[in-house]
Amino acid sequence: MKASKKRLLWVLILLPAILTSYVFWLSQRSVEIVGVHQNGNHSYILVKNFPFSDRGKISWWLENKDMLRVKYKIPKPATYGSYTIIFWLFGEGYKEEGKYDRLCFNDMPPPKNCIEKEAIFAVEKSTNLGTIFTVYNGGDYRLNNKGTVVEVHRK
Repeated sequence: MKASKKRLLWVLILLPAILTSYVFWLSQRSVEIVGVHQNGNHSYILVKNFPFSDRGKISWWLENKDMLRVKYKIPKPATYGSYTIIFWLFGEGYKEEGKYDRLCFNDMPPPKNCIEKEAIFAVEKSTNLGTIFTVYNGGDYRLNNKGTVVEVHRK
């Protein structure tokens, strides 16, 4: 009986430590940009290992927007200044159009020019609202005039 209590104690100690280590490892993986597609002032960035949290996604954008501008020439604003950038999970790679509701890119040849629609983050800039961050399955945020990110509560 004493040995089973010791095992249980070790499980109760080790399991949370292992889970915490795993979550930490997942959060430290580098974001991998797999593809970039353009359609006017809309940019679509296909990623792997994107941060989990709302704050992590926004921080990643703020830290990497200059790199995206230099390396991929993103964003490409319209003549009036607005743009949209949507980050999509790359998942299992490019697929054929076949299945309902896949996102297909006109800037690459078929048949494998589509992905499953798993948007995870968007950055939009407009002359009226400024910079807006949308975290899919998360919140909406705005970059205010002071450079601070504030949550937007929509009704």
